[in-house]
Amino acid sequence: MSASLGLFRLQRIDSNLNEIHGRLDEIQQILDNDEESQKVMQAMEEAELAFQEATSQLIKTEQETEKQKAKISESESSLYGGAVKNPKELQDLQLELAALKRHLVTLEDRQLAAMEKQETASQGLEGVRQQKGKLDIELSQRFKSLDEERAIKQKDLERYNAERIAAVNSLDPGLIAMYGELREEKKGVAVALVHEGACSACGTTLTPAQEQNARSASKITNCPTCGRILYVN
Repeated sequence: MSASLGLFRLQRIDSNLNEIHGRLDEIQQILDNDEESQKVMQAMEEAELAFQEATSQLIKTEQETEKQKAKISESESSLYGGAVKNPKELQDLQLELAALKRHLVTLEDRQLAAMEKQETASQGLEGVRQQKGKLDIELSQRFKSLDEERAIKQKDLERYNAERIAAVNSLDPGLIAMYGELREEKKGVAVALVHEGACSACGTTLTPAQEQNARSASKITNCPTCGRILYVN
């Protein structure tokens, strides 16, 4: 096997490894940073808080209404119980009772509004809960699929790592060093195919002698323009 072919195969292995590592990173980011789930959890917290506040307000208005009814009952007992005989006191009690009843109407209106607000908050909370339930099912399926894909990628990673070790061991360390420097310098493409008499990476047309040298199994030929290692398939 020629050195250029060995380096070309090594490059293909490295490209596959890079792709696998990139996809594994993407999968991990998806699993760690699920924006949909975070948004639904935030909406759930907001809906629960709104429901708690509405319930608290309803309880408060119910208590105020019951207290007002108790005051009205006491006033009616005083007015109609016969204990008060003075006309002026009776008139004052009637005025007080009328005022208490008017305020009771206001409190009952507030209670009704609080009930409606609590019902709206309850419906909102139930809607978010249903949304979360659907999302949990969807995410469970999605994460299962990602876990399965990750397991496959991990096996591919092990296989390509083993292939890389074998490829590196079959090549001269000096060539490996040259390849590594070119790969870093040329954004991952250290070896370029010769296609129709030209370097496939930069497009430079090669002379017949340069192309012939690139076919040699005993030496390495670099592109005269981009410096990449040339390989003729």
